[in-house]
Amino acid sequence: MSKKILIIEDELAIAELEKDYLEVDGYEVKIEVSGDTGMETALNEDFNLIILDIMLPEVDGFEICRQVRAKKDTPVLMVSAKKDDIDKIRGLGLGADDYITKPFSPSELVARVNAHLARYERLVKSGQPQNQIVEIRGLKIDKDARRVFLNGEEKILTTKEFDLLTFLAEHPNKVFSKEELFKKIWDMDSVGEIATVTVHIKKIREKIEYSTSKPQYIETIWGVGYRFKV
Repeated sequence: MSKKILIIEDELAIAELEKDYLEVDGYEVKIEVSGDTGMETALNEDFNLIILDIMLPEVDGFEICRQVRAKKDTPVLMVSAKKDDIDKIRGLGLGADDYITKPFSPSELVARVNAHLARYERLVKSGQPQNQIVEIRGLKIDKDARRVFLNGEEKILTTKEFDLLTFLAEHPNKVFSKEELFKKIWDMDSVGEIATVTVHIKKIREKIEYSTSKPQYIETIWGVGYRFKV
């Protein structure tokens, strides 16, 4: 059965071009051209991935991302004509899995869709043995249930936040550059997308650190990257 993609994009010509390329690659694609109908479709129908424009009539992409992430873990790829980092940071902070800036080549879009779907499928279908637990100084990561607890209190992480935290915790005291982390977690070369890692580290710290200015778990190694302290 072909995988289903939802495109929420008010510029129909762009949406149709994206649809054509994705269909050639074997995907089933649905288009919504307004924010309100797009959000309704995203929340009430099942898709394998959502391509979401930020600037939409009725309801903007940020609100749609917020609503989708509260209900589903479907991968969300945000699209915008704006190159401002603040939009990227806001979108990723709301739980988007990736961010791509217009103009972009349709082949790049297809490559990113393929990468995100492949990773998500591995996570969902992975036949991991039971009770895989990573536990460090009050932080408990249940890999099977994909749940995180801090001193017994559950912390809700997005898919990529969970993947990033788990990867670092499983490689304690090893320093990883932002480029390495992006390649490991997003399955792609960074190509200027380093802000993605920075935003996700910030969101993780807000959820698990007692003080984000003096992190106990994820340490910044200035000029190099990050490491998980034990």
